[in-house]
Order: sequence, then structure tokens, then C-alpha cells
Amino acid sequence: MTTRILTGITTTGTPHLGNYAGAIRPAIVASRQSDADSFYFLADYHALIKCDEPLRIQRSRLEIAATWLAAGLDVDRVTFYRQSDIPEITELTWLLTCVAAKGLLNRAHAYKASVDKNVEGGEDPDAGITMGLYSYPVLMAADILMFNAHKVPVGRDQIQHVEMARDIGQRFNHLFGQGKEFFVMPEALIEESVATLPGLDGRKMSKSYDNTIPLFSSAKEMKEAISRIVTDSRAPGEAKDPDNSHLFTLYQAFATPEGSAEFRQALLQGLGWGEAKSRLFTLLDGQLAEPREAYRRLIERPAELEDILQTGARKARQVATPFLGELREAVGLRSFREQVQVATASKKKTGKAARFVSFREDDGSFRFRLLAADGEQLLLSRNFADGKAAGAVTKQLQSGAALDVRPELHSFTLWVDGVCVADSPAFADAGAREIAIEALRLALLPQE
Repeated sequence: MTTRILTGITTTGTPHLGNYAGAIRPAIVASRQSDADSFYFLADYHALIKCDEPLRIQRSRLEIAATWLAAGLDVDRVTFYRQSDIPEITELTWLLTCVAAKGLLNRAHAYKASVDKNVEGGEDPDAGITMGLYSYPVLMAADILMFNAHKVPVGRDQIQHVEMARDIGQRFNHLFGQGKEFFVMPEALIEESVATLPGLDGRKMSKSYDNTIPLFSSAKEMKEAISRIVTDSRAPGEAKDPDNSHLFTLYQAFATPEGSAEFRQALLQGLGWGEAKSRLFTLLDGQLAEPREAYRRLIERPAELEDILQTGARKARQVATPFLGELREAVGLRSFREQVQVATASKKKTGKAARFVSFREDDGSFRFRLLAADGEQLLLSRNFADGKAAGAVTKQLQSGAALDVRPELHSFTLWVDGVCVADSPAFADAGAREIAIEALRLALLPQE
């Protein structure tokens, strides 16, 4: 079975080590699996929730696209696109908004944190909170559910959003599925040891805290950033506590198990913080020097990046466009041209109740009536010399062959092989006649 994997990064800043270790690296590793169908995107609509600086968003989109490719993403194996290039995602967001419970969104961590901060500061609870922030989980649900992702690589702080996508998808399935599961239920995929990396000050590495280590900064800039990592006051020669060291957590995220064990032992034996930071720099620079050069080459060729993303968007929309069509139909947003087909599907079962009633006239001839499910007479046949001839006509009418219906002024006749075989009742006007003709066609649909 093929597993569909999806993840994205919000385009509000320069990619940092936390983005790489928590999302990009595990996603790229997963994409190389033979049974993986991977979708990776630039979450630039999400960026509008957090940032009102157009130039920053534009620059970030370029940097993050280059980062994914420099880090080894193979666009021939995966679907790589910008969120804003897929209009189906925003339409799906609205469909999901209409089924998402407000109580569910009230519990979103980001919204609750903003409310709590306002309350602590003595402000109105919703001061500065936009509907973008409040409904952020619905947009993320649309990202995931549009492509029916099975696994979503995320940091531990994003698990709730995947769970909310499940809740919203289940609600949609329940309301509109009628036995069909439109959405599969996604699961969060987390690399436990590096789910959330600490920044320079020990808090989660985040652009919001300005405590990041840029992923593809120069070797000099990376070394300077590492030198600012907060450590305790223990001097060289004093035993350090690796389990409470942000620096060790960073080292562990990039080292082999053997390398981590060796570094841990060195800290316990009194390795100085200066030397420890130097070892971390050597480890990171050794792994990132080559992709750093690839990143710089890509940044200098934005038109090439644009072509890659547009190719990815076309690939993504080959999935999204027909699927959204199914969802639109499920909620009732159907073309009027489909109305006859919908009516046909809904009345097929009723049509099974339509029946032919044969009878013999006083003169010995045979005739039949076609009665609708409610008993209304749709047709009265002409006279047949024997019952076998009448039966042959009714059998042909039930075969599903095209009907030869010929409208008269306020009625119509039915012909078989160039012979008039039946007449309709008289109708009040041409409109009523046409409705009756459609009813006749429905009644004579082949039974399943």
C-alpha cells in the first residue's frame, strides 16, 4: 500500500536548524521510501496570518523553496508546490469551515495562547486576534485533507492541528458521505528525538523568538550563532548535565547515536562549554557545507525555482481539481446541467415500481397500460392482434433502447420500428407534456 505523506513550512522567515531537523529532514527521508507518495509545500497563505510584510514573505518563499531542494528533495519523486498556487485549497477551507465546530477552534493552542497573553496584560481577550489566526486550523486541515495524506510530519507542537484535521474530516464524512469516506484520517509523524529543537536561549527555536540558527548561513555566521547558545556557569573540568543542556540537545539531533554517547560522556567528564560549542559547529558544518553551496546557487536562479514550483502546482491540481468537484457535488453545489442526471439516479428505484398492465378488449385484441409508481397512467397502447405481439413491444420498451417519442399538440405518441404503439394522456400545455415525457423516460430506465 502506498502511504501519502504531506508537510509544509510557513514562509515567514529564513529556514533554521529547527525547521530542518523537525520537518524538512524527516520529510525528505520519508519521501525516498519506495511506498511513499509525498506532497511538500510552501505554506504562504499561513504566512499572511503571522506577517504583514510582503517583502519578507516573498523573500522567505524563495529561501524556503531553495532550502528544500538544496537539502535533497527530488521533485521528480514528489509533488512540490506553493499553497497559494492551488486555488482548490482555499475553496476546501470554506467547505470545512462550514462544518468545523467553533468549540473545537476555541481549543486551538495558538488562539488560546494569544487570549491568555491579552488577559495577562489587562486587554480585551480578543485584542489583535484575527479570523486568520482563529481559523488557522481549518486552513491546515484543508492542506492535509485535500490530498488525503496518511502521514503528516510535524513538530510536537503541531500534533493538535493534525488531530483537528481528523475531527473536521470525520464531521464532513458524516454529514455528506452517505456511506462514502471522502477523507482519510491523517496521523502525525514525529521523529521523537528532534521533534522540537531549543534555540539560542533555550526556548523552542522559532522565528517568533528571534533565537534561531539559520540553516544555510555562512560558516562564520553559524559559528557566531552557536557561540551565543546559553549555557550554565560550570567551568571547564566541572561535570555538565547533558539532560538539561540545550547545546547537547542540538548536538544529539545531528549526531549518530555513537557520536551522541561520546559527546555526552565528554560533558560528564568536564568538557568546557567553549570546546563543546566548537564540536557542535564542526558537526553541523560538516553536514551542511555541501547543501549550503547548492542553496546559494539556487537563490541566484529564482526563475528556475519558479518553473519547478509551477510544474509542482500542475501536478498537485491534477489531484485537487477532480476531488474538489466531488466535494462540491456532495454538499449540493452542482451544475444545473447535472440536475436531470441527479433526478435519474434518485428515481431509478422509484422507476422499478412502474409497471405494465396488460388486458384484453371485448373485440379480442390485446392492449397494455404503463403505470407510474403512484398509479398514474403514462401510456395506453394501441390494439394488438395477440398477446404475444403486445408482450414483445413491452419487452423492447424495457430493454433500455432509445425511445422514439413524438410530441403532438398537448400529448405525445410512442413509436417502435416505425409503428405507433402507444399514446399518452392529454395534457394542459406543452410544459406538462415535456414533464410527462421525462417521467416516461425515467420509468423505462433499465432496472438494476
